[in-house]
Amino acid sequence: MPLRLIFMGTPDFAVPTLLELVAHGHEIAAVYTRVAKPAGRGMKPQLSPVEQEARRLGIPVFTPATLKTRESLQELEAHAADAAVVVAYGMILPQAILDAPKLGCFNLHGSLLPRWRGAAPINRAIMADDAETGVMVMKMDAGLDTGDVAMAERLMITDAMTAADLHDALAPLGADLMVRAMGALERGKLQLTKQSEEGITYAVKIDKAEARIDWDRPARAVLRHIHGLSPFPGAWCEMPIEGEPVRVKILRCEMTNGSGAAGDLLDDRLAVACGEGAIRVLELQRAGKAPMKAAVFLRGTPLKAGTCVK
Repeated sequence: MPLRLIFMGTPDFAVPTLLELVAHGHEIAAVYTRVAKPAGRGMKPQLSPVEQEARRLGIPVFTPATLKTRESLQELEAHAADAAVVVAYGMILPQAILDAPKLGCFNLHGSLLPRWRGAAPINRAIMADDAETGVMVMKMDAGLDTGDVAMAERLMITDAMTAADLHDALAPLGADLMVRAMGALERGKLQLTKQSEEGITYAVKIDKAEARIDWDRPARAVLRHIHGLSPFPGAWCEMPIEGEPVRVKILRCEMTNGSGAAGDLLDDRLAVACGEGAIRVLELQRAGKAPMKAAVFLRGTPLKAGTCVK
């Protein structure tokens, strides 16, 4: 028999898992997501991507401000769910909530646990120059991503991948993994393994203060820093435009040949010298403007070799 599930998630990353669970016949008794936030020019409440899909599918949606009250526990228990599936929900689940579904709560996490527990595993894996990452299904406990692991899928990280690219690759991979895990749970065949006590790292939330590019670092480290923060919050530097330093986000780059003083342009096509080696900017964004290819940017804002970006 298909499982009766509560689905808890908020951003785009969670949507493929919700859709795959529905497609495979599981009954979604309720969707829990974060409350709509004001956004856009009119600052109108913007439903989360998960809520938009749930409403389209006709699934009841709940947006509690907290799960720590007796009322919220009773509301969740009333769904009589076999299990809860949690994907980037954005709210801590108290022990009483974790214990409510009879088979437990299962989280899809975007890293190879115990590496990169916490809020920003996709960004941190790129920024740390990891060769691979992946997704894991974990039975949740009260700790921060410390639960026993059921299944995992690995994915190589290439130098060309931005955080957005990796996000888009992991989301469907994770959806397929969670469907397989719920199938095994349904059959009573889901096996759990404790996480290793070695190799534990924490993916702390990205702070905008760490977004400025340090050109004194080696080119590979600069590239991974840029790609790990693309598109948000966006690694940035200041470029001299019309005689004034202007903040510009670098969204995509590649390694290139050349050397020079860190931050100096090595040609008129946005090759920038780093502490060791150089990178070439491929895509960038000025404040208030849309992202653009470097060639398009240079047509309106030519920058010559020898120019220093900071």
